[in-house]
Amino acid sequence: MNSIRRLIDRELADYYSPDERNALAKYIGCDLLGLSLVEYYADKDMILSAERQTKLHTIIRRLRLYEPLEYIAGSTEFCGLRLQVSPSVLIPRPETSELVELIVKQRPAVRRVLDVGTGSGCIAIAIASQLPQAYVEAWDISEDALSVARTNADSLRVPVTFRHVDVLTEAPVCEPFDVIVSNPPYIARSEAAQMAHNVLDWEPNNALFVPDEDPLLFYRRIGEIGKRLLSANSGALYLEINQRFGHETQTLLYRLGYTDVQLLRDMSGNDRFVIAAL
Repeated sequence: MNSIRRLIDRELADYYSPDERNALAKYIGCDLLGLSLVEYYADKDMILSAERQTKLHTIIRRLRLYEPLEYIAGSTEFCGLRLQVSPSVLIPRPETSELVELIVKQRPAVRRVLDVGTGSGCIAIAIASQLPQAYVEAWDISEDALSVARTNADSLRVPVTFRHVDVLTEAPVCEPFDVIVSNPPYIARSEAAQMAHNVLDWEPNNALFVPDEDPLLFYRRIGEIGKRLLSANSGALYLEINQRFGHETQTLLYRLGYTDVQLLRDMSGNDRFVIAAL
């Protein structure tokens, strides 16, 4: 058959850019089909086993439907950890790893951390793995997401306490937390038209979208919960935000009584994080 690179380039030409096709071809060939780098870069015709051929054509068919490669592979890397992912959870983004790095750098001695809307468990598990002295608890409304998160924590042998919580309607009574971290739904419904198919058609909408009329819904609620659950005089919120509403999020938290509310940019220069102290 044709080389993996030529085949993927041809079959996906109408769906992905040249750079995307090159990246897909290497990952598919080496990571999903098990070719060595020598075999992959030789770029010559090769005979794949029937099993590999079937797998390759299945992958191409799924990519033509814009299914994210992470879902096809069933896993992705986050903060140096290999995490399982499925359409029940958002695919962890590089920007979110910056949120973990902020907490680890600024709060290295933190004792208790709460992750609201944990999804795959990426934030909670990364923090627990890098700050082993901390008790880390994680909430999510989705039982399917919690199942993925528990599997990830178990497979990595990282202790995290997971709880099924609808944060908009409840907040269990807990000991105070030093940090509450969250990457909640923050994309306004009106922004959907500009989103890529591989996100809009595949990732869980309830983890992405908020109503246009109340885009700060989750930040207001998390801010209210933080007033009750954060350690007095030392607790802080660490939030990933929609870059469109950075200053509005700051103002909201100031009005709720937080002090020193900082708006920070991500690696791409976009307003992406808010840190708010009590």
